[in-house]
Amino acid sequence: MEPDAPQVACFEAGIKFGSLYHQFAGTPVAPRSIDSLERAMAEAIENQPYCVEVSVDIIEERVRDAIAHDEGYTELTGSLMEVEMTVDYEGIEVRTEMAMADGYPRMRVVSVER
Repeated sequence: MEPDAPQVACFEAGIKFGSLYHQFAGTPVAPRSIDSLERAMAEAIENQPYCVEVSVDIIEERVRDAIAHDEGYTELTGSLMEVEMTVDYEGIEVRTEMAMADGYPRMRVVSVER
């Protein structure tokens, strides 16, 4: 194992979060499309190197509250979802999450383990 494997593993997790957030932010979402969008997001990010698992939970109540017009949908933002992700780089497992904190979708490292 290389000496900075934990830092590289954390960096890889950050790359995956950046990709997930910026690739899908602004996507139209409605209550009826939540399940398929969650799966598409998770599967897209799981394709990336070192990504072991991704769980995307778009909160239906938040989506319904964000719909402010007759079209029946809103744009996906970080405030509408919670994400958990696991990256494994050279035996270093990094667990991360994104959840709302103080009105902001906060992405953070939950644990780093060998």
